[in-house]
Amino acid sequence: MSATDARKQLFKLIEQAGKPGACIEITHGGVSKVVVMPTEDFEGWVETLEVMASPGLLEDIQEGLKEVRSGKTTSLETVKKQLKL
Repeated sequence: MSATDARKQLFKLIEQAGKPGACIEITHGGVSKVVVMPTEDFEGWVETLEVMASPGLLEDIQEGLKEVRSGKTTSLETVKKQLKL
């Protein structure tokens, strides 16, 4: 979609781009400049990039999930006591 069309149809663009999985490319002078997508999708991309950029974070997350599945958890009250909150 051209920037001119996006400007003319801003509210329609927002409605379309707000749907899960939507991704609308906006061009200026025939060149792709930006992509409009739902906030939730964008936040997911940012989170994924953070995980990929942090060595060991994915492994830590996977280990934590294993502990939760096996019932190896700590209650909120116990954590508060340990942290003296």
